[in-house]
Amino acid sequence: MSEEDKAVLGLAPAEHHDNVDLQKGIDEYAGSSIHVLKGLDAVRKRPGMYIGSTGILGLHQLVYEIVDNAVDEAMAGFCDQINILIEKGNYVTVEDNGRGIPVEMHPEEHVSSLEVVLSKLHAGGKFDNNAYKVSGGLHGVGSSVVNALSDFFEVNVHRNGFIWSQTYKYGKKIDEVHQVGKTDRTGTVVKFHPDLQIMETEEFNFDVLCSRFRELAFLNSGVTIVATDDRGPEPHTKKFIFSGGIKDFVKYINNGKHVLNDDPIYINVEKDGKENNQKAIVEVAIQYNDRFDEAVFTFVNNINTREGGTHLIGFKAGLTSVINKQLKKYPKLTKKFEEPLTGDDMKEGLTAVVSVKIPDPQFEGQTKMKLGNPYIQGIVNSVVQEKLGDYLDEFPAFTELILEKMITAAKGRIAARKARENERKKFDGSGLPGKLADCSEKDPALREIFIVEGDSAGGSAKQGRDRRTQAILSLWGKMLNVEKARADKVVDNEKLQPVIASIGAGIADGFDVTRVRYHKVIIMADADVDGSHIRTLLLTFFFRYMRPLLEAGYVYFAMPPLFKITIGTKEYYAYDESDKDKYLLENGVNEDSANVKIQRYKGLGEMNPEQLWVTTMNPETRMITKVNLDDAVEADGIFTMLMGEEVEPRRAFIDENAVYVSNLDV
Repeated sequence: MSEEDKAVLGLAPAEHHDNVDLQKGIDEYAGSSIHVLKGLDAVRKRPGMYIGSTGILGLHQLVYEIVDNAVDEAMAGFCDQINILIEKGNYVTVEDNGRGIPVEMHPEEHVSSLEVVLSKLHAGGKFDNNAYKVSGGLHGVGSSVVNALSDFFEVNVHRNGFIWSQTYKYGKKIDEVHQVGKTDRTGTVVKFHPDLQIMETEEFNFDVLCSRFRELAFLNSGVTIVATDDRGPEPHTKKFIFSGGIKDFVKYINNGKHVLNDDPIYINVEKDGKENNQKAIVEVAIQYNDRFDEAVFTFVNNINTREGGTHLIGFKAGLTSVINKQLKKYPKLTKKFEEPLTGDDMKEGLTAVVSVKIPDPQFEGQTKMKLGNPYIQGIVNSVVQEKLGDYLDEFPAFTELILEKMITAAKGRIAARKARENERKKFDGSGLPGKLADCSEKDPALREIFIVEGDSAGGSAKQGRDRRTQAILSLWGKMLNVEKARADKVVDNEKLQPVIASIGAGIADGFDVTRVRYHKVIIMADADVDGSHIRTLLLTFFFRYMRPLLEAGYVYFAMPPLFKITIGTKEYYAYDESDKDKYLLENGVNEDSANVKIQRYKGLGEMNPEQLWVTTMNPETRMITKVNLDDAVEADGIFTMLMGEEVEPRRAFIDENAVYVSNLDV
């Protein structure tokens, strides 16, 4: 094709290359450049594609993949006991009493079926609807990926009266599948150790793992999951079994809260879609409390769909429809509020778990956090409308109670909208509060904001900061405890308005994490009881109204020093008592020495700008702690207990934990 013809077709003219360079490029890009990754080499080359990361999240995913296989056996009706053991050296063993992985010769691969499952990607019984009607790991890569990323991987299968075994290292087999004894039970036992050539750490977090095991036990009623951590001086064991399933899950979430219906509403329906293979088991548990926040958790085939999806859309649409139908049956209530209620009005105090089990789940994105199957929306919608409608007809006293609550919420929603409109008028043309000293950098990933209590500390921080990347927002006075306040009171609160405006991403359902103006939101409070209270109040606000900020890992605590130690002409900053003792010991002095001056900082305002920069703000020398949200359910319970209306649970917590307090500054 001529250059003129290319121009007519809208193609860019060809670039002219030096013939020598072009030939060199052709020679280099020869057949030998095309690499074929065989077996499990692809997993070892690109582990992040299969487990998300090589850090702590990916490390835990290795355990989840093996446990999920055992849970799939439970969903199929063949397993009711799963044991997980973490041994010294971070070896993990997962044992179930399912059918045991098949060991017979595979008809196509001509090796044991066990070896196929362990060494071939996308191989397993989950592609056969006769073996597994539903499962969490439909991609069929779980066992083989863990095998690929382990420097030791051993499987023992109890099946057909014998124990069959095979061992791998780095995804390569070191023996054939062979018998090692007889057995009178069935099941699979997997033991592995992560490969530290690939994984960044081998230290499993037992509490984080147990939060997932607890979740799985809730979602699969009657299945017993026992987890043991044997790495410490004494074994630490947790046992999870919930005969009430997701009803118990909802009760667990509402523990410590005043509920409006003592027994959660429970729906369990198996339904067919309009087309073939559109079957679904829909489980829903609903309970209302007298609070203002919402806690809705959704799952598909035991997978936590944190970003929701079609099942959540169907649930909320069904809830909105059935509630408005009920409202029409109560004329005295419609006189109080004539407009239809919205989904937002029904959220206050709503606690729900929505779990669907389907044969072929489709997810949006690689993270498996959002369900995409369109037909599920209609199924869940119709199930909720029918079954919840029946319940509300049967219990009119409860129905009237929650309708009253929703009408109050609707009035609050309207008040909140007016408050937001008034809020915009208070700020200057940029929409930023006057208390904010912003930075000049435009890239949010490079910007950080210090939220500081008091004008004194704020003044030092403004003078000591790096004006290019560090912004300072000074707060003043007592902050609102959002755990005890309705949304309109939160939006209209003069102490929180500057925080909302500075972060710049909205609030509650309107919060958009992509609009956050700073990727480090650093709470810088005094190292005393008052400072701890301020940190807790801000964290409660972020958790209830800006949760994606925590999920993205954008929230940090600054760690200001407790002491300034002057020994002769040298100055040291100690962040706690043990730090102070270390410096004294290193210099051969004690607190009573004539040449020890020890200053105990009561507040950030006691530091001059240079000291505040060196100790707390300089990225090269400071200590800051990232706030991680590993377990939203557990966090919800802690905020409820610490900041909620109920006094007794808080008093019990203080009594139980007072013994652990070693440094109380009042």
